[in-house]
Amino acid sequence: MRRFVLLVHRVPSNGAFTLNDLAGGAGRMDEVARAVSTAFTVSNDLRRDTQAILLFAGSGPSAAGRRITVSGARVRYLNPDERSTAALLKNALVRAADFPREFESSPGIVAGPIDVGQELRRLAMEPGGVWLTEGGTLWRSRPPVGPPTTFFLSDPYEPTEAEQAILVAAGLPTVSLGPRSLRTSQVIDLVHHELDLAEAGAA
Repeated sequence: MRRFVLLVHRVPSNGAFTLNDLAGGAGRMDEVARAVSTAFTVSNDLRRDTQAILLFAGSGPSAAGRRITVSGARVRYLNPDERSTAALLKNALVRAADFPREFESSPGIVAGPIDVGQELRRLAMEPGGVWLTEGGTLWRSRPPVGPPTTFFLSDPYEPTEAEQAILVAAGLPTVSLGPRSLRTSQVIDLVHHELDLAEAGAA
């Protein structure tokens, strides 16, 4: 199982944004949706061995934390375009505002309330995690101690100081995909590429 944990900072966690302004008023939901689509879609199929966990810090003083989990083994209606993916995530956020616990908003998409710091700490303490960041050790320079299975990364905004402190305290190794600053969706694509090569014995 490949798992991506994405920190989402400025998307309204109550789903109060329009699909016509994903890059602006929606807090860069365009890149979040693109990252989710990239995590799962391949040519004429989906990656069934992949899971994406989105931790929404929300925006505004009264914002509530939300978690959305997308499971490739069950997800339906997920298409390559960012608008339809954003619509699935928006639906989950809007409906989650009325649910006190986790629920399945559509097949393979589960949403619910969380404390983002506590949830990030719990996930970071599980084995097999790496923090994908520009200042990390180059992926292909890492010693072959077994492939990581959980990848922590952020939306177009840097992790907050509190989030960074949690990841550092968990002792996560930091890994970089290269010398250039890449978009979140591009990083996910490269991770899949490296893991696909390793599984095929070609890395």
